[in-house]
Amino acid sequence: MARFVNLLKLSVGSESVDTLRAWQASRRPLYDDGLPRHVTRMWPKRESELLDGGSIYWVIKGQIQARQRVVRLDEVMHDGIRHCALVLDPEVHATATSPRRPFQGWRYLDPKDAPPDLSKTRTGDDTLPADLSKALADIGVL
Repeated sequence: MARFVNLLKLSVGSESVDTLRAWQASRRPLYDDGLPRHVTRMWPKRESELLDGGSIYWVIKGQIQARQRVVRLDEVMHDGIRHCALVLDPEVHATATSPRRPFQGWRYLDPKDAPPDLSKTRTGDDTLPADLSKALADIGVL
């Protein structure tokens, strides 16, 4: 049984896994360690479980489509308010798609409910249109 927990987060503005990768790559030079970050207002209460092997699963266009391992949590101050920077592994893993309804903030995702990574050999596959991918996932084909 897994001891870790994952996060689920909308990737607002991303059109695809590739656009998520490109946006993160463009921001990496801003940080001394070159690692991508996602800043959020709330600090995960289950920090130790998250850092024990957890990932952030990205919802893009209503589907979980990718994940990144969470490396650490950094405190960031904005206008005197404490925020949490989720420091991420730079490798973005494409996952099997899984539909998700819109939500605000982030949610915990149990490892048993997380979609599997796509094999490295499938990363070059043509991407299905989002509506077709969603329809196939809805009926359990993907």
